[in-house]
Amino acid sequence: MVLCLCLQAEAKIDRKTVVRRNCPVVTAPDVLSSLSVGNGGFAYTVDITGMQTFPEVYRTGVPLGTMSDWGWHAFPDTAGYAPSETWVTRDFGRGHEEIYAAQFKTPGRRQQAADYFRVNPHRLHLGLLGLDLGGDTARITGARQRLDMWQGRIDSRFAYDGKPYRVTTVCHPDKDMTAARIVSKGGAAVVLRLPYPTGGHADDACRLDAASDALHSTAIVAQGRRSVLLCHTLDTTKYWIRLAWEGKARLQRTGRNAFRLTTRQDSLTVTCQFSPGSILSENPSFGETIEAAARHWTAWWNGGGMADFSRCTDERAAELERRVVLSQYLLAVNDAGDTPPQETGLTYNSWFGKMHLEMIWWHQACFALWGHPEILDRSLSWYRTVLPQARNIARRQGFKGARWMKMTDPWGGEAPSNVGSYLIWQQPHLIYLAELLYRAHPSAGLLARYNDMVQETAEFMADFVTRDAEGGRYVLRGCIPAQETLKADSTVNPPLELSYWHLGLSTALKWRERTGMPDCPRWRDITDSLSPLAAGEDSLYLAAESMVNTYHNIRLTSDHPAVVGALGMMPECPLVDKPTMRRTLYWILKHWNWDKTWGWDYPLVAMTAARLGLPDKAVDVLLADRRTNTYLPNGHNYQDARLRVYLPGNGGLLTAVAMMCAGWDSSEGDCPGFPKDGRWNVEWEGLRPMP
Repeated sequence: MVLCLCLQAEAKIDRKTVVRRNCPVVTAPDVLSSLSVGNGGFAYTVDITGMQTFPEVYRTGVPLGTMSDWGWHAFPDTAGYAPSETWVTRDFGRGHEEIYAAQFKTPGRRQQAADYFRVNPHRLHLGLLGLDLGGDTARITGARQRLDMWQGRIDSRFAYDGKPYRVTTVCHPDKDMTAARIVSKGGAAVVLRLPYPTGGHADDACRLDAASDALHSTAIVAQGRRSVLLCHTLDTTKYWIRLAWEGKARLQRTGRNAFRLTTRQDSLTVTCQFSPGSILSENPSFGETIEAAARHWTAWWNGGGMADFSRCTDERAAELERRVVLSQYLLAVNDAGDTPPQETGLTYNSWFGKMHLEMIWWHQACFALWGHPEILDRSLSWYRTVLPQARNIARRQGFKGARWMKMTDPWGGEAPSNVGSYLIWQQPHLIYLAELLYRAHPSAGLLARYNDMVQETAEFMADFVTRDAEGGRYVLRGCIPAQETLKADSTVNPPLELSYWHLGLSTALKWRERTGMPDCPRWRDITDSLSPLAAGEDSLYLAAESMVNTYHNIRLTSDHPAVVGALGMMPECPLVDKPTMRRTLYWILKHWNWDKTWGWDYPLVAMTAARLGLPDKAVDVLLADRRTNTYLPNGHNYQDARLRVYLPGNGGLLTAVAMMCAGWDSSEGDCPGFPKDGRWNVEWEGLRPMP
């Protein structure tokens, strides 16, 4: 029998070939096939023309966003709302009242305050830069567009009304700047439109109508022969744009917030830089930008992990490789900034552009496992800036330590929610991710940078549990688990959270040893006495100890199958019985309401299957033919008409594949997550095992 071949440190995969055979090619206008260039903290998404020419057409697909980590805005608070107006007091039997930021069904000021703080602040669309062709994609013919992921550039060819165009698009790796070269005989025209935000829950954040145009303004700060510096003002928000061009061209102001650049020459090269502060230096040229991007992306692909599926004979292997390579690119474009990403990255807004901290594990853990821990370090460092707010939340609820918010913004605001405010599984993420950084590069400096946050997180976790006086065990209650269909006032001992509490506190104790801190006997007592996972009469693990009818309630078998994460996402621990988890996994694979799942649920289940020694099931679920496990031609994980982009699915896929290749701490042999049937001869290098 041919074993799964895993070439590790000594292997030399032809990385360029792997990447380039998976570069997407688009041959017709397709609103779900938009392509992006970016640098992790800034991204520019284009249509079939290689620019943002048809934003109205693509609005309902993968929108044409220009977004950044720093570009945020808030509508004026004319009513003077205070966060305290959204607070409600709850008593979950922990001996003190707890104050949470909530939403309200009854109309009135409190509902209005909660609505305001959910919408504000929101992420900005910084500006649309496209060709001036009109709005009819039906007049496009002969299109061929290719994203060269190895060099970070998009090459587009097409004709509009029979006139040929060639466009090359790229993003500068160190500046928030896009650059494009347009070649078209007889000239071309480019338009720059600066929109006003919508404040919408999930949309392209673009209002371009006349009424909205009056709400903001763009000033010409300085103008030269081949560049113009603009200042865009939206209420109290300001940012700057430098539009520059090479060759002979004419700039016209066509509106309060719109400009048109035209040339009669056969080639027009433009660069457009965005900044939260005034741009004092000239833009790098197009040539400099395309060279810098090529260096950056070549170094990116050569510097991290790689998996090559070309020697696999399973007919699904090529598709898995495509998803893996495209997910690496998309996360590097959208998720590699200095704040935790939103679920739709820098492509378009979801949940008003805010970050969901329970999802940071799914966005960012893969970077450490795929040889890029420095990317994880960027966003995890952000936690320090919001540590005071996390302490305040814990204090307001009567707890010690720091309680991390769920739905938030770069300044750590807590968006009111009747679900998010009660979630707890985002708490141990900081500990888990800091441990991944330490495993990648153990150092006293890293311990010094993160240990106080690790300890304060663990302090909250230890204070949050309650001791059952009768059984002498510790219990988790008064929370909403990862399976969000459960209610805070009736949920006791959700399984994923129990395992995560065990891992989080155990890891925090290791950090105390590493840094010379004294032991914490109470934390050890909690880890030794946490409640084991609860099983029902059918010997299947329950969604929570309190949910005895788990497998007879369609509501409970929809949403995330989070129960299996207790052994899969989490390593083995004394709270989990593997035979019971195996029975639970088989039931979920056969009976779960998979049409109600999310993109990260598939890698979640795959990791459990791998740890249980069921690699064939791991592969099957990772490639399951389900709507929320769809990966578009551009690599985005499609969920539904609202979430056409869902990066936690991409990140989860990479995490699961890293685990299936490199294994985990207690695994044995090569590629333990892939079947040993001769069909999965996976070559990999530069990957790290999971805990």
